Amino acid sequence: MSSQKFDTEDNNRKFELPGAKPNYNPDRPGQVNHIFLDLVIDIPNQCFSGTCTITLTPVRSGITQLTLDAVNLDIHSVLIDNISQPFDYDRQKLMVHLLKSTKTEPINIAIAYQVNQPKRGLYFVSPNQHYPDKPTQVWTQGEDEDSRFWFPCFDYPGQLATSEIRVKVPQQYTVISNGELIDTQTVGETKIYHWSQQQIHPTYLMTLAVGEFSKISDTCQGIPVNYYVEKGREEQAKLSMGKTPRMIEFFASKFGYPYPYPQYDQVCVDDFIFGGMENTSTTLLTDRCLLDERAAIDNQRTESLVAHELAHQWFGDLVVIKHWSHAWIKEGMASYAEVLWVEQEEGKDDAAYYLLGEARNYLEEDSSRYRRPIVTHIYREAIELYDRHLYEKGACVYQMIRSLLGDELFDQAIHTFVKDNAHKTVETIDLLRAIEKATGYNLLSLFDQYVFRGGHPDYQVNYSWDGDSNLAKLTVTQKQVKDKKNGDQADLFDLKIPVAFGYINQANSSKPFTLRIHEKQQSFYFPLEKKPDFISFDVSNTFLKTVELEYPIPELKAQLKHDPDPISRIYAAIAIAKKGGLEAVEALGESLTQDPFWGVRVEAAKQLGKVKLDQAGEALIKGLADDNAKVRRSVVESLSEIKTLSCYETLKSCLEKGDVSYYVEAATARSLGAILSGNLKQKEGEVIELLKQVLDTRSGWNEVVRSGAIGGLSQLKTSATAAEIISQYTKLGTPQPLRLAAIRALGTVSTGQTPDKLTEILEQLEGISLEDFFLTQVAITGALGQMETPKAISILQSLAERTPDGRVRRSAEEAIKKVQKKLGSDQGIKALREEVEKLQQENQDLKSRLAKLEAKN
Repeated sequence: MSSQKFDTEDNNRKFELPGAKPNYNPDRPGQVNHIFLDLVIDIPNQCFSGTCTITLTPVRSGITQLTLDAVNLDIHSVLIDNISQPFDYDRQKLMVHLLKSTKTEPINIAIAYQVNQPKRGLYFVSPNQHYPDKPTQVWTQGEDEDSRFWFPCFDYPGQLATSEIRVKVPQQYTVISNGELIDTQTVGETKIYHWSQQQIHPTYLMTLAVGEFSKISDTCQGIPVNYYVEKGREEQAKLSMGKTPRMIEFFASKFGYPYPYPQYDQVCVDDFIFGGMENTSTTLLTDRCLLDERAAIDNQRTESLVAHELAHQWFGDLVVIKHWSHAWIKEGMASYAEVLWVEQEEGKDDAAYYLLGEARNYLEEDSSRYRRPIVTHIYREAIELYDRHLYEKGACVYQMIRSLLGDELFDQAIHTFVKDNAHKTVETIDLLRAIEKATGYNLLSLFDQYVFRGGHPDYQVNYSWDGDSNLAKLTVTQKQVKDKKNGDQADLFDLKIPVAFGYINQANSSKPFTLRIHEKQQSFYFPLEKKPDFISFDVSNTFLKTVELEYPIPELKAQLKHDPDPISRIYAAIAIAKKGGLEAVEALGESLTQDPFWGVRVEAAKQLGKVKLDQAGEALIKGLADDNAKVRRSVVESLSEIKTLSCYETLKSCLEKGDVSYYVEAATARSLGAILSGNLKQKEGEVIELLKQVLDTRSGWNEVVRSGAIGGLSQLKTSATAAEIISQYTKLGTPQPLRLAAIRALGTVSTGQTPDKLTEILEQLEGISLEDFFLTQVAITGALGQMETPKAISILQSLAERTPDGRVRRSAEEAIKKVQKKLGSDQGIKALREEVEKLQQENQDLKSRLAKLEAKN
């Protein structure tokens, strides 16, 4: 898919919530050989019925009871080898009491059942009074443990079996499933589709998709590659998924194993609850990933999503995790496959910047949400593991393995792992064994530090030069702590970090020195022929970390301009921004307009926004001429931080003129709302009218631009008018992406509203919280988590108790903690915060005037 108390956590940031416990695979009564589903789907009544037949070879003789996972199914009968068996069923587990104890020969368990209006596992989508244009579709979602909601099974990843699905539907619909379509029959006004998956796979990867789809056919080395989309979206399908054949060739080579299935289908469905799901040979994708020409300008998400789910066909489907606690093996690699594909298509700089984004996503979760080991079996529901530790940190671990081994040995290790474990289940130790088998390297130390415990090193690097002795001195401090509140020292990391010294007038920097950094603070001395112009710490950005560079500004400026590694230049930009002043503005402004890599220009714009000088705004405005839409987006976002009339007028003009990029327009709309403070508050009415005009006239792809306007309005937290406009877009009938944005924005804008208006907002959000659509529930938790009222807590508690989805439950519980924390701040603290914001604005004005005087002198 494309989400225990640890000694590295404080009490407010625990991954383990009440009710968490150690989780293990169940005892195995036997080997499931084959699963055959024979179903009839009643689309108008949103129900289905049929028989699930499981062929099982008992692991031993003498078994008298079988326990299957089956949630909220209506079980009609259980036959074993055509003989009816007694059973007990508590709506969670189906316990079959065998009339005759097992021997070691295979048995056939046939379970007749029915499901009416399922809430999980299998989903019905259809038009309604609010959304009359919605397509009629049926689709499934099995990961993590939701297959049990649509057929009885041994629902854990450690059981691998072949499968078969035969489905009867009204004749106008198409059915797509795993493997190959081996037969179709027309019976009156119905049609029967019979699919067969002959390679073994787990229950969570069994799938079904039904709809009136257009099929776009492609091939890759003789393998059929098909894209299924709603009729009328064929060109979007080609634009969005057309690189799939090349991706298949690339990953087959990268993983050292041919694509393992007879065909590859991608089906775009409405209301999908994930970005995508890598069902064996048949990936389901959200239809929101389908691009138009304008969205394709600066949308990398769709291509990354397609690459991610395709990579799973090897990592996850061919090589299957034995237990959810090891899901990082597949999700980390699928996320890293996104990086590999960017490198293949765009080059190493783009890949390095993409990986930095992955690292930052993990670091944000680690700092603001919780810290946990990547591998842990302590949780309430397995879906809780599907977070940024699993995906993004997992990707960073694969990058570290590659950096330590080198490209050639990394490829050998991955090839060995896939070949040795094809059509088998694996644990993390199997990856370590494959690495050692292929390369001779034992990377257990790396795994102990990054996989089996939480956290990462937080480095501070100080540099000084002794001209008398021609000595460079680096002092490296590990600043990570167990408990930030109490300042306890966390586990230290023991890593070998490459460091190099750079010279502007030489073709290459010095040969990297390798430093073993394993203590809280260490100093290193380097005799050099002459003073270096800049210093590169962790050359090539080998390790996942945070780093603060405490260098003099001349060295930082040289690093920003001349270091060949874009990530190193970005670290320099961050350090320069912290120095502040006109010299920082000048250096960052030069980087914004002259750096050859767009990613560094994006970061230069971000850092200019943090300098908080009027002159930074002048430097930023020059970046609006950049050809790269992502740079322009970063510029308009940063302009909102420099709260001057010139920046405001620039943003206003940009929004009025528009941009070829949806995302730049959306960011501009949000920034116009965010910039209004101090003297610019008087522009509020003007901004509201402009954002209303955007809402009235700029409907388009996935409602990105109008959602930006809603985001801009949400920043006007004392405006009842802004709150009322947002409220109107939370109503049913509003296009879903825009409605979800408005629900979240209603929570944002609520924090400055009058008590009467706040009560009105809460009533509206409470009504929306009763809806059962997953994405709506997620939006509600996001909205309520921003509020500062006890009433938000009661709504969240009710939602947490009612929702069937573990992700929503956890999100609601975490939102409750956020609200409780905010309620700990009284009105005096809130007033103090407002006063601090006012003083910050005055300070920017004074510093800017002082900088002008210094420049004149």
